Amino acid sequence: MSTKLHRKKLLSLFEENQEGVIYLKGADIMYRYGTDFEFPFRQESNFWYLTGVNEPEYHAVLDIKSGDYHLFAPERDAQFAVWHGKIKSNDQIQKEYAPDHLHRANDILSVLKKLTPSTIYCLDEEQAEFIEDLNRDFNVETETLQDALTFCRCIKTDHELELLKEAARVNNTAHLEAMKAMKPGMHEYEMKAVFDYHQTTNGLLQPAYTGIHAGGSNSAILHYVENRDKINDGDLYLIDAGYECEGYASDVTRTYPANGRFSGDQAAIYQIVLDALNQCIENVKPGVKMEDLHMGASRIILHGLKELGVVKGEIDDMMENNIFALFFPHGLGHFLGLDTHDVGGYPQGVERIDRPGIKFLRVRRELMPGMVITIEPGIYFIPALLKPALESAEQAKYLNADKVESLLNFGGIRIEDNLIITEDGHENLTDVPKEIKDIEEVMK
Repeated sequence: MSTKLHRKKLLSLFEENQEGVIYLKGADIMYRYGTDFEFPFRQESNFWYLTGVNEPEYHAVLDIKSGDYHLFAPERDAQFAVWHGKIKSNDQIQKEYAPDHLHRANDILSVLKKLTPSTIYCLDEEQAEFIEDLNRDFNVETETLQDALTFCRCIKTDHELELLKEAARVNNTAHLEAMKAMKPGMHEYEMKAVFDYHQTTNGLLQPAYTGIHAGGSNSAILHYVENRDKINDGDLYLIDAGYECEGYASDVTRTYPANGRFSGDQAAIYQIVLDALNQCIENVKPGVKMEDLHMGASRIILHGLKELGVVKGEIDDMMENNIFALFFPHGLGHFLGLDTHDVGGYPQGVERIDRPGIKFLRVRRELMPGMVITIEPGIYFIPALLKPALESAEQAKYLNADKVESLLNFGGIRIEDNLIITEDGHENLTDVPKEIKDIEEVMK
């Protein structure tokens, strides 16, 4: 059972033979604004990682010295059964989650008193307060556990990689089917429905994040989620979406023309983004720094935009003056795992680079085997960034105003693949057409 390995991995980071315990609280059911509208339950990721429990109101304690795993299950009464179905017996819980000791949730205090921990390591202040409310005499610490869990979750086990591969397999299918279904005149929500259908018919029920289904100029809104507009002939369509498999996410983006044929500007700008993606992917291997990949992609983007006549001047000067960030204002990628923007991007002591564009990079560290990342360069024509730039003496000298203004309603192009870092390079989990000729062939 992979969660047993996860617990072992975590405990190995703590000093042996200390009289401390680790406490974790599972998620509760969440409701909409004081009503009885339940949001679909999804376990807190750290709790799921260590226990495999995807049910509300559980607690866990790990005894560092003995390695014992105590699981605390909630009391369920007949009313619970009426509304929510069968109540699991202790035997069922024991069989499913295999704790060393199974207790009821109201036994937490008595169990902790028996364990007499010198320190109780908690994930955050909220969970620490829960422990302190049980007994003010406990010594609670909130720094260590978060860092230790983040370290563990960065490097995936073989079982985690299998779940990520399955999420990717289904996502590849859903993206391809959406590409085949696209017709001018459809609404963004219809395309979303096609995509969601292929996820759920493959058994994945939980979106990994709020998907972006964006036609026309909406494709230049980085986190567009309204998904309600009509997609017109001549528009680009950007889909950035994925579901999770047993909590593990897939996160893929494709951009293509609604009518199935790239226009001149669309093809030219698309190819620049694709060149940046392909070159970055080629460079992905252990020891490479994510910020170096980001700056490499930025250089390719500027070079391509210069050839197209959107920008002008020396590439080095434009890099120095952050002109790349006017068109590529987000980070190149992020870790992927139990969360779409998975933990571990900034190890302790590593600060964000205070520079346009790259300050939003979600990973700033050397890549290591077992990490899973996204690579997602983009080019966007965002009036809120470009209009002020055209009026700035510092930036306008690098911009061909007429060409930039002609593209203000162009939208944006992003292409995103998911990669496992291997011992000697990488494995690309994403297999959705991305070359221009392949997209046009699929959409014929």
